[in-house]
Amino acid sequence: MTVGTQMTQAIATVQNAAATMKTFSLETQDQQAKQTFEQLATTLDNAVETLQQRQKYVEKQEPQYKQQ
Repeated sequence: MTVGTQMTQAIATVQNAAATMKTFSLETQDQQAKQTFEQLATTLDNAVETLQQRQKYVEKQEPQYKQQ
């Protein structure tokens, strides 16, 4: 498995986790839990952005890892 493939999988996994937190936030009536889920979703969204930036850097530095 290439670094590019691993990065793509990591990004998809974190995106899925963020979506799950957003779903939990919408489904709960507990305001404290809702706030916690929203904060987690925001943190995960930030992680996705960081991973995407890293993926672009890796692809620029090592073209063989670019996803086709």
